[in-house]
Amino acid sequence: MAREVRAAREIRSLPKAHLHLHFTGSMRPTTLLELADLHGVHLPEALTSGEPPKLRATDERGWFRFQRLYDIARSCLRTPEDIQRLVREAAEEDAADGSGWLEIQVDPTSYAPRLGGLIPTIEIILDAVHTASRDTGVGMAVVIAANRMKHPLDARTLARLAVRYADRGVVGFGLSNDERRGLARDFDRAFAIAREGGLLAAPHGGELAGPASVRDCLDDLHAERVGHGVRAAEDPRLLRRLAEKGVTCEVCPASNVALGVYDKPEDVPLRKLYEAGVPMALGADDPLLFGSRLAAQYEIARLVHGFNDGELAELARQSIRASRAPEETKGRLLEGVGEWVREPPAV
Repeated sequence: MAREVRAAREIRSLPKAHLHLHFTGSMRPTTLLELADLHGVHLPEALTSGEPPKLRATDERGWFRFQRLYDIARSCLRTPEDIQRLVREAAEEDAADGSGWLEIQVDPTSYAPRLGGLIPTIEIILDAVHTASRDTGVGMAVVIAANRMKHPLDARTLARLAVRYADRGVVGFGLSNDERRGLARDFDRAFAIAREGGLLAAPHGGELAGPASVRDCLDDLHAERVGHGVRAAEDPRLLRRLAEKGVTCEVCPASNVALGVYDKPEDVPLRKLYEAGVPMALGADDPLLFGSRLAAQYEIARLVHGFNDGELAELARQSIRASRAPEETKGRLLEGVGEWVREPPAV
């Protein structure tokens, strides 16, 4: 049951970092409709109704439907101008939600066939990120992610390319898609390449699969952050390990419910992770499909899980500390969090 909240500070004015946002999934629904019309892409009703689609990815059929909708949306991104628009609008949305730093995650192989190949795709994305950051004031970087459903050799190629662009805005290397498929250790060489090149290791784990998938991310991929990670709450020893090592879980509450990982918002173990001392960075995952952006995740923490303003501020600090933002940016954002806490709450 949602808890009563009296005087409270405005969530959107709380400085924060956004560390779990997928590329196509960041798109505005109106932009999807316009691009589909422009490129002659037929969209299913689930993407045109104006409401988030009904999703459940805990079974194979449900996950396939989620991926199909995502793939259809991705097929609407066909030109450099489309990429520039998506990145600019993602930055604008984050700015409105109080994010001062955004790390957007992308598998460039998914866009390369329409954009001239892998290297041109990465350069188009990085140029768009640079321009959007300059125009919106939101610091931005890219996490390049391999796909568990593809061969580990593909992941090694991506890791080498990611390292090649480490001085152009790539800060991390991830591993996405269904963690029930493909062993983490199959991708250990790709992650070693990325780590040796100075990139953050941030694979997905502990969402559709249980705590063992989080352990695999730690043991086999030496993860510094874990995408989702919420299922770690089922294993007290794993919680202690995450807390002791300071591994941040990129927790996406609305996504967890939308995909059926948990039945209700109150079932997402935010409080359990927080009280165990596990650092968290709240994220929106795929707003296009789940219907809510970054500030809404903090609202869930406040209204459903009873986080007070001091605790929300600590969540924001954890997101900033876990980011790959420059130290100057981190310092400015952390100072802003302190100012937010010192301000009197609205009545």
